[in-house]
Amino acid sequence: MADTGTVSLMAVDELDTRVLRLLLEQPRTSVRECARILGVARGTLQARLDRMEREGVITGTAPALSPAALGHPVLAFVHIEVTQGHLDEVGDALAGVPEIVEAFSITGGGDLLTRVVARDNAHLEDVIQKLISLPGVVRTRSEVALRERVPHRLLPLVESIGRTARK
Repeated sequence: MADTGTVSLMAVDELDTRVLRLLLEQPRTSVRECARILGVARGTLQARLDRMEREGVITGTAPALSPAALGHPVLAFVHIEVTQGHLDEVGDALAGVPEIVEAFSITGGGDLLTRVVARDNAHLEDVIQKLISLPGVVRTRSEVALRERVPHRLLPLVESIGRTARK
């Protein structure tokens, strides 16, 4: 759920980095326990969490779900070319397709890039046919993922930012 829109930059210090690392490594830990582990007052930690939520650094607390475990093991990236002037309408229509788990406006080949999950290849074909039939869609191009090589992660980025903050 990457938000690639314009956001304001928040200065992240060493404590923020430690807080974020702990949240990523142990997401089910209570605020009280996090404060104890980090050696800070609960109020201090809560203030940091509130500020990072307000600034958009922390964007949610929902569990990470596995589409494969939910019966949708096929993952494809579908590029969608849209008729000029119809990007918003097509984007809105994509929200009505449950198999689309992410969609982005992009530069390069195509106008939109979607991440699509499916039960099997036949189901993926059905989803792609549904996309092609949307008003404003000119064509699609699909790439099926064979194996995840680097899982979605943010801890290395957080640690890199933390190292920069200490310099």
